[in-house]
Amino acid sequence: MSSNFAGVVEEVKHLSVDEKIELRALIDGYLIEERREEFLAEGVASRRRLLDGELVFSSDVDDLMSSLND
Repeated sequence: MSSNFAGVVEEVKHLSVDEKIELRALIDGYLIEERREEFLAEGVASRRRLLDGELVFSSDVDDLMSSLND
C-alpha cells in the first residue's frame, strides 16, 4: 500500500459524515463509469473477433461443451 493511499485513508477518517457520504457517492459513480468503459472495450473486442471470424456459434450442446474444453 502506498503512503499516498494511506494518507488519503487517514484524511477520510477526519471528514464529516456528510462529506463521507458525498465521497462514497462520488467513488460509486467513478466505479460505475469504469465498469461501463470495461464493458464497452469488451464489446468492441468481441465485435472485432466476430468480424475476424474468430467466434463460432453453435446450437449443438456437445459442440459447445467441446469448445469449452479446448
